[in-house]
Amino acid sequence: MKLLRVGTAGAERPALLDRDGILRDLSGIVPDIDGDLLADASTLDRVRTAAGTPGVLPALDPAGLRVGPPLGRIGKIVCIGLNYHDHAAETGAAIPAEPILFFKAPDTVVGPEDTVLVPRGSRKTDWEVELAVVIGRTARYLDSAEEGLAHVAGYATAHDVSEREFQIERGGTWDKGKNCETFNPLGPWLVTADEVPDPQALPLRLWVNGELKQNGTTADQIFPVGEVVRYLSHFMTLYPGDVINTGTPAGVAMGQPEPKPYLKAGDVVELEVAGLGRQRQELKDA
Repeated sequence: MKLLRVGTAGAERPALLDRDGILRDLSGIVPDIDGDLLADASTLDRVRTAAGTPGVLPALDPAGLRVGPPLGRIGKIVCIGLNYHDHAAETGAAIPAEPILFFKAPDTVVGPEDTVLVPRGSRKTDWEVELAVVIGRTARYLDSAEEGLAHVAGYATAHDVSEREFQIERGGTWDKGKNCETFNPLGPWLVTADEVPDPQALPLRLWVNGELKQNGTTADQIFPVGEVVRYLSHFMTLYPGDVINTGTPAGVAMGQPEPKPYLKAGDVVELEVAGLGRQRQELKDA
């Protein structure tokens, strides 16, 4: 299923994109797309049944209707740094022996076509297309990558916007360059795991002002999705509704020759993960 949330920011309602590409209202069946829903197999089955039964779910007119983040009440966002061989190479970094972790606050999440704000004082705002993993079952001390995949509810396109000076040159952790407002556009859809048979076979692409900048594949990940979930479960408990941003391929501004083409107000970024939907953001000054 392709689950999504539509409406004004903070007042989104649950919806579904059916197999004919028609937007359907889910608010008569579920209150929201969130961790509670993803952990409830019986309710998810009701949604699937309704989606396959003509006339049950009302159609919505998408004209002028904002698409919000496809997941509400996000618990935590765990991010994996330097998780693609080609991205590590372009930045001159060694291949990490274990996953590099940092966090993004849930309030960085915006919709896939919402405005992204360039922080005040920023000189190095950068782009990163990523595969986002959404947890559907509580994960603690998992033993295998296969178990890790079994705890995934679905996948989404994510934009891990980053301010490199804040991240790298201002001391402390990476978090200060990752948590500026609007720095995690998510969506448009949460695609359930049954529609993504191999999360390690997904092309990712990103354009800036129409120019292709990133063109990678999740096959290049250093730590694949199942292993990332397994690994994280030994350092923290993952709950339904938690999100994992799994890293970005080569092609970010930081990896380009000088002068590096960092983002500025007026730029337009478009990105997609195959089968998970496309995003478009115009940048403005905060």
